[in-house]
Amino acid sequence: MLRARLIWVICICWLASCASTPIGQAPPLSTTLDTADRAAFQAYPTPVALPRSALRPEAASSLWTQRRGSLLGDRRAVDVGDILTVVIEIDESAEISNASGRSRSGSQDLGIPQLLGLPQRFDRNAVGDASLANAVSVSSSSASDGSGTVRRNERLELRVAVTITDVLPNGVLSIAGNQEVRVNFELRELLVSGYVRPEDITRLNEITYDKIAAARISYGGRGQITDVQQPRYGQQALEAILPF
Repeated sequence: MLRARLIWVICICWLASCASTPIGQAPPLSTTLDTADRAAFQAYPTPVALPRSALRPEAASSLWTQRRGSLLGDRRAVDVGDILTVVIEIDESAEISNASGRSRSGSQDLGIPQLLGLPQRFDRNAVGDASLANAVSVSSSSASDGSGTVRRNERLELRVAVTITDVLPNGVLSIAGNQEVRVNFELRELLVSGYVRPEDITRLNEITYDKIAAARISYGGRGQITDVQQPRYGQQALEAILPF
């Protein structure tokens, strides 16, 4: 009896350790090297010290140079390691409705009034009203109706900074970035990746999500509220196994 209770305690502790959020603790933030955009971290170039002869004080203080820090300089991200802002403003709705109906009916009668005298011989020995004159009578009917409706409404407004991880041979930029915000015991995570054209980046160094090719946008989280909204592991296992 004591051994069985010990096994139950071990199983409960093991299940508790499998929970996505540690008991009594807030969900941990991911470090830079543990995030999904590790390529973004590796894209940051190593700073190179310029020789003192390359520094020109008169050029650095001028407002008319083409350097990024000047008044007329282009501050848009173009190189590996540069950072730009992705603006996500999704406000979409979709509604699909369809209906279908089908019906069918049929009947078949088969009789053998004359066949080499066999029906007459059968009728003399038949019981009751049995006769080959109306040997077989079949009728059938079927009907089916179906209807379906789909309604979706999505709205999302977010801004996230991403890093250029690679520049393709045709000039297209590969971007990746993530953002994590933890409030009390709930962590919200935003992941963005895809490919953009340099000419689609605005003068404010921003780009909208609809100009990102092969965009992968994930907005979710983990924590106590998320755990409560998810069905328990046993319920998920039963729903996957039970055929009804």
